[in-house]
Amino acid sequence: MIRVLLAEDQQMLRGALNSLLSFEPDIEVIAEVSDGLKAWEYIQHELPDVCVLDIEMPNLTGLELAEKIRQANLPCKVMIVTTFARPGYLQKAMDCEVQGYLLKDEPIDYLIETIRKVMKGEKVVSRDLAATLFMKEQNPLNEREIAVLQLVKEGLSTNEISKKLFLTKGTIRNYLSTSIQKLQVESRQQAVQVASDKGWL
Repeated sequence: MIRVLLAEDQQMLRGALNSLLSFEPDIEVIAEVSDGLKAWEYIQHELPDVCVLDIEMPNLTGLELAEKIRQANLPCKVMIVTTFARPGYLQKAMDCEVQGYLLKDEPIDYLIETIRKVMKGEKVVSRDLAATLFMKEQNPLNEREIAVLQLVKEGLSTNEISKKLFLTKGTIRNYLSTSIQKLQVESRQQAVQVASDKGWL
């Protein structure tokens, strides 16, 4: 029996997946959770065979969870499911050594078959995404620029970012300016949008 944990913040989708997987004679959904932190607590205690993780969840994202599982050297297989066909996200997932990366619009049969394949040690990436593995776009932003843009994304002002990162307001403005130049946009909001779309934040 393949013991599966479902972590998905959309209740209707999570419930539907649970119901459909429950029809499979060799799959048992041992838990369904709505956020990454609950998933992490459950994973540590129950050690599911396969973790099916939404990429964007409250508290911990699917990618952050995948990284925690890898760093803790837990035996769980990890599948990321997402609505976003972003090369940056896919690259992060590969860096976290996930076994599966699927788009949510794949047929349920494909998801079920992927669970069985990753359990056997195979790696599966949605067909529509496979090509993006060969078109890796280098992230031009450095760690500081990413940190500053992430805080802009969270709605913080230059003054608030300055206090949070213990840097002067001038330094923060310089990081924003170089980010805007590197991403070839005209404002910090546009920089956040582009970096988010590419999966760099």
